[in-house]
Amino acid sequence: MEGYLLWNAEVEQARRLARRFTDQLPWLTTAQREDVERVYTAERTMDSRLMLARISARATQLRGEYSERYRRLRARCVATALVWAGAAGGACGVVTYLAR
Repeated sequence: MEGYLLWNAEVEQARRLARRFTDQLPWLTTAQREDVERVYTAERTMDSRLMLARISARATQLRGEYSERYRRLRARCVATALVWAGAAGGACGVVTYLAR
């Protein structure tokens, strides 16, 4: 739903910018004005669509990179915890042996 609303807002923004652009060209006839607004809006929405596709592709790429980094970090943390637990167990064993 959010994507739909965001896209509609983007299309409406393109229409507003098209109207603002044609307002700067007072010599256009009504038909010309509508044609320019239609073409401007189409170009702007196409550019927005391409930009969103690039952003989506980059987000997918980053998700993969960060997932891999998180997996490696988690493995290192587990290994470190096991080493420390082993060292603590060994130290307790040594202390118990020496205390006898």
